[in-house]
Amino acid sequence: MLKKISIIIPTYNEEKNIGFLVTELNKVIATLNYHVEMVFVDDGSTDNTLTEIKVKAEIYSYIFFIELSKNFGKDYALKAGINMATGDAIITMDADLQHPPALIAQLINLWEKGNDIVYTYRKDANPDSNFYSRFSSRLFYKVINSLSEIKLEDGISDFRLIDRKVANQLKQIDECEIFLRGIIKWVGFIQIGIPYTPSKRYKGVQSYSFLKLMKLAISGIMSFSVRPLYVTAGIGLLFSLLPLFYLPYILISYFAHYAISGWASLIATIVFLGGLQLFTLGIIGVYVGKIFIQSKKRPNYIIRSTNIFKLDSDFIRI
Repeated sequence: MLKKISIIIPTYNEEKNIGFLVTELNKVIATLNYHVEMVFVDDGSTDNTLTEIKVKAEIYSYIFFIELSKNFGKDYALKAGINMATGDAIITMDADLQHPPALIAQLINLWEKGNDIVYTYRKDANPDSNFYSRFSSRLFYKVINSLSEIKLEDGISDFRLIDRKVANQLKQIDECEIFLRGIIKWVGFIQIGIPYTPSKRYKGVQSYSFLKLMKLAISGIMSFSVRPLYVTAGIGLLFSLLPLFYLPYILISYFAHYAISGWASLIATIVFLGGLQLFTLGIIGVYVGKIFIQSKKRPNYIIRSTNIFKLDSDFIRI
């Protein structure tokens, strides 16, 4: 009996890429001795992405779509696809063709050799990135590796293969602001990483803005570590001890009748410490906010429409 491979593709305003991506994936599928399903997850696109997917779904019986009710974010779209996929192995990849479809065969080969997770990381810089994005990416991975227990390779991507037993564990995770790259590292199992060279984006522009990248970085760090709290506590302790070094100067000045002016330095110190306190409270506030959002237990995503439905733990085409 042939094994089944699910390919999960989150999309957001990718109407110009869908046709070419399906063509390239079909070339790969033709060389595989597996049953294959493609599951496109439309993450609230405002263009004709969903229409393009539906057209392809009418042509090819192995293409499915999940339409989310709004833009929930890439990781939630991936989670929706993983939750709905039925394959023995699940491959996740982007729709812009920067993740080379030709690498799928290698992912499957390494999976067949006993690896539960086969992930990829960029060997070379993204051809569509500039100096700033490359620098911020390296900085992000250095920070998250130093502040959390998980270790992520620089340039690790969402192009990966996970075994069914890994997917079953991921389905049980419903935390808010999920960071899949970290979660997949955290779950363990037998993992292997392979480098890849990203291709140039086929059509369109990158949808991640600076603010979205900042939010992703903060969410990723705080989802896997409370070290920022320890760091701020340590800084607070350090500054509470610093006045002890100032005490000898105060005593000498008092007994030697020196004039203590220092108004400017006093104001600067107050402003600095006030800013430090606000920064510390901000970090605590982010953690409290995550607890608040998690306590509401809202769903990670809402499905507006799909051409698959669940029946007795299986998924059947409508």
